[in-house]
Amino acid sequence: MSDVIAAPPQPRVPVRGTDQTFPVHRIYCVGRNFADHAREMGAAVPASRADRGTPVFFLKPADAIALQSDVPYPPGTNDLHHEVELVVALGKDAPVGVLDPADAMSLVYGYAVGLDLTRRDLQGAAKAKGLPWDTGKAFDHAAPISAIVPASVAGELGERVLTLTINGQTKQHGSLADLIWTVPDILHELSKLYALRAGDLVFMGTPAGVGPLQPGDRFHAVLEGIAEHSGTIVAAPTV
Repeated sequence: MSDVIAAPPQPRVPVRGTDQTFPVHRIYCVGRNFADHAREMGAAVPASRADRGTPVFFLKPADAIALQSDVPYPPGTNDLHHEVELVVALGKDAPVGVLDPADAMSLVYGYAVGLDLTRRDLQGAAKAKGLPWDTGKAFDHAAPISAIVPASVAGELGERVLTLTINGQTKQHGSLADLIWTVPDILHELSKLYALRAGDLVFMGTPAGVGPLQPGDRFHAVLEGIAEHSGTIVAAPTV
């Protein structure tokens, strides 16, 4: 049996320090996972871990990853926003059923730093009407990402800091200690909804300070002591 069209290439992220790549299966994203960001978006913030409720999830297509330094400004928006995030790469399939948080870290292959780019005007308009906001989050080049660093090299995440500078000015700066839902928490919750697979990427949420990007803006994202990624927002090509 043959394909009626040429199969698209498998999206892949390089693994730092090797000639290997990480083939991407799915991209899961966590919304409002830093209290300060939840506040700036007008959401309620839990008073304690017991009051957290359930996390907010959304997905981006696997081919939304952007490895290149030039990231095109997307169509259909006048309000593109940056959100710097820890990215967790899974190297093993989860067992069938709900994943025990105590076993969650055994699935983790490595870490990267990424940007959850957002067409904020489209997201806001959809939310105001009670509609899905996929168009605000899931688009071409919506997930710039660094090379993946194996967990064995990166070491413990601990209280490492996420930082994003735009044109040399710090816009976002937050400690992973402030995550409402930790990596084991998130993998446990995702396993209630999806069959987690090797090749999955999880964007873990962003600290406060999200804001607009314009063509010509240069970004530099850092996951302290582990990964960095830089790029420039460029005007979309005209036909």
